Amino acid sequence: MPETTLLAPRMRATRQDGHVVVRALMFHDEDTGLTRDEVTGQLIPAHFIQRVLCTVNGKPVLRCLWGIAISKNPFLEFHLRQARTGDVVALEWFDNEGMHQRVSTTVP
Repeated sequence: MPETTLLAPRMRATRQDGHVVVRALMFHDEDTGLTRDEVTGQLIPAHFIQRVLCTVNGKPVLRCLWGIAISKNPFLEFHLRQARTGDVVALEWFDNEGMHQRVSTTVP
């Protein structure tokens, strides 16, 4: 199988109706372990995002535990009620093979 090159996640925080909306797009193939390679017929090993951690100024605000049922290139949206201008919102994900990525943005 060819090696996967991961694109950096994208994240944006916007103000909306008195709170902050955070939207993040993570790039990951999300293989379930239930599909077969078309050429060899062998099962493709499971490779999926297991944990997602979101923080504001280093303090956790959201933790996700995911499994094989998450779609390819997952999109995550959540709302922050008490975020202030200048706060740093960060998202970090970890997959079942030890890979991880981190992205951050500043609240406008």
